[in-house]
Amino acid sequence: MKLRFALAAALAAIPAAANAQTLTGTVSVDGTVAGRCVLGPPSLTSVPLGTLIDTTGPRAGRLTTIAAQAINFPGSWCNFANTRITVSANALLSANATAPSPGFARAVNFTATATNWAASNAAVTTAASAAGATPSASAPGGTHPAPKLADLILTLNNFAVPADSLLVTGAYAGNVTITLGPAS
Repeated sequence: MKLRFALAAALAAIPAAANAQTLTGTVSVDGTVAGRCVLGPPSLTSVPLGTLIDTTGPRAGRLTTIAAQAINFPGSWCNFANTRITVSANALLSANATAPSPGFARAVNFTATATNWAASNAAVTTAASAAGATPSASAPGGTHPAPKLADLILTLNNFAVPADSLLVTGAYAGNVTITLGPAS
């Protein structure tokens, strides 16, 4: 009896399965990615130049030879086209803002160049006066036409004092800012 009931139930289900409909639905999935640029972490956050003057010999008191300084920004990137690097620099100035006597200076100028982004590099040279006036300079590099991932290199070199003057005593400080972003 149980077998007959199970068989009857199975046979009754066959026409229902044959008449069942298949239904489909579509769900869209979407998202966005905003344009973004990231500068990798600098290999140095401070560049200690040490004693800026020669302490003996015919150039005693004048700017010593300072080797080029390189700072790396590994893993820098922009995920959109038409980007550029801009470099802004402030000359090294003595913390003592008193105007220097004739033959002395309180400013050390230098060139800052950011490379490895576009065909033309971003390079700027500060041009502070001996008294420290107009210490700031800024310049953009070329435009890169596509998204890019690169290890940027910032080089500081060509250190010079206006008129090769003697430097006044004290602590000197300057800075460089790199901006990575849209070209316009």
